[in-house]
Amino acid sequence: MNIDVKVKDLLAGRFTEKVFASGEIARVAPHNVIRKISRELGLDLNCVERVVFSAGAVPERYIRNLSTFSVDEQRRLFFSKVAMVGLGGLGGHLLESLSRAGVGNIIACDGDIFEPSNLNRQRLALENSLQSKKCDAAFEMVRDVNPAVFLDVRSEFIEDDFESFISGADLVADCLGGLACRTKLKDAAAKMQIPMVTASVAGWAGIVSTVYPGDSSPADFFGSDNGLEEELGTPIPAIATAVGIQSGEILKILSGKSASLSGKAMMFDLNKMYFDTVVI
Repeated sequence: MNIDVKVKDLLAGRFTEKVFASGEIARVAPHNVIRKISRELGLDLNCVERVVFSAGAVPERYIRNLSTFSVDEQRRLFFSKVAMVGLGGLGGHLLESLSRAGVGNIIACDGDIFEPSNLNRQRLALENSLQSKKCDAAFEMVRDVNPAVFLDVRSEFIEDDFESFISGADLVADCLGGLACRTKLKDAAAKMQIPMVTASVAGWAGIVSTVYPGDSSPADFFGSDNGLEEELGTPIPAIATAVGIQSGEILKILSGKSASLSGKAMMFDLNKMYFDTVVI
């Protein structure tokens, strides 16, 4: 018997219903049922949730998303693939955000290890992870947060061959530190016809933009060094703000909603409480 058919048989009659204020009725697969089927059949949770979504239902873990996303939009998130470059200040927090939201397939890379200066802001940096690989911490975090996400994480620095890394992705997330490789990543995404959402932070300020193939990126105007990041530092409030905007754009695009920052950049300064959107 086909494994999907086995999962469907075990799910039969075990869905509940949830009615939302919009009037939408969602069939929900209870979390304990999904986990039990995963254990009984020896399947990854990603495989079980795939069948749940294919049956027009939603896993219980995403039920608090369904006032923001429709059932179909949540399904789109699950079947989407994001290529993330960088797992530091921006990347660690973004990885958690996308995993919790239900993006089902993520490929990520970072060849770095943790050092004490990362502890002020990086989601994956802990006292007991110092001198360990960021990719290993990323894998463990996603396994703890949402093991239904299929994560392919690599311990490598990619400086030139971005095209092969992002191939097959629906969206590229630019979480690089500094500016040295951002233009190369943008050019690779444009060549592969993949939209990119980029974010950067320096001090209290940050900038986020959605870059479709052929569009300009903020990195086009800032040169190729580390800019002000090293001089001004990277405090956690600015990182959190940038990631919130970046993940919002990514989830809107993947779910089929319109991007708010296409051809634009959101600039903010938390010291002056300044927020503005400019055309680029």
